[in-house]
Amino acid sequence: MTTGGQDFSGGAAFVGGAYVPASEARISVLDWGFTRSDVTYDVVHVRDGGFFRLADHLDRFERSLAAMRLAPPHDRAGIATIVARCVALSGLRDAYVAMICTRGRPRVFGSRRPADCDNAFVAYAIPWIDVIPPAVQERGAHLHIASIPRVGAASVDPTVKNYQWGDLTRGLLEAHDQGADTAVLLDAEGFVTEGPGFNVFTVRDGVVSTPDRGSLEGITRWSVLELCEEIGLPARIAPLRREDLLQADEMFCTTTAGGVMPVSRVGGHIMANDRPGPVSTRLKSLYWEKHAAGWHRTPVNYADADHPLGAAAI
Repeated sequence: MTTGGQDFSGGAAFVGGAYVPASEARISVLDWGFTRSDVTYDVVHVRDGGFFRLADHLDRFERSLAAMRLAPPHDRAGIATIVARCVALSGLRDAYVAMICTRGRPRVFGSRRPADCDNAFVAYAIPWIDVIPPAVQERGAHLHIASIPRVGAASVDPTVKNYQWGDLTRGLLEAHDQGADTAVLLDAEGFVTEGPGFNVFTVRDGVVSTPDRGSLEGITRWSVLELCEEIGLPARIAPLRREDLLQADEMFCTTTAGGVMPVSRVGGHIMANDRPGPVSTRLKSLYWEKHAAGWHRTPVNYADADHPLGAAAI
């Protein structure tokens, strides 16, 4: 969409108090979000012109801000308005939408005190992203069990969204070296945690399980647990180990950027005849059917794109 002489068709961003095409969004190289990964964020998706569980994503973003002692220059209502306007400007009906707060730059040159920084807020809406491509989901993803342990929760709280991806990236590189699509990481004690950008679930003897530690408390993960309760499918949050993955009847991953994504292989273990299993397929179908029916939907007001640009429009 072109508004005010600017082309937002590739996505729209809010940075430095103004709306710009996503390709033009910039932060300073001196921002601690860049130099120290001192930043938190959240991601919500838009499907068929509506946000999914926007209030829940805002709740989690606020918890992350509090945990990292960050205070963006906009309140909750302001943030909701900004992300909605980014979507409206882009004209995207299916979008990946991020809200980000960085520590910012120190007001005092050379300061090492976080309190000397002015926290900065950035948001953007870009075309839909699938963490695991649709064609891979169709045949079931192949997961590698990484030899790289997940960073300990005592050092980096996994329930606070962050850009500390050193361990996840190493696991992903290792997975690609082995010809797998992506990775799942264990912690130092051998318990299953998560993958690069997604939660994991196993299905064994009709029981759905997801790890109880070392992972983000994903909104899609929560949604799947709700769906299991709705259809009477036994589900639990419980400790899982490598052997639980290698003995699973089925496995699937969940994320905002992709929904419910079936797995057909993990660590060489082939499940459900090397295809998505029946439970995974049922939950995936139900997840998107409920989306289409308006489940937890907040419509985007695309007419908002007609308003004058800039922070004054907030």
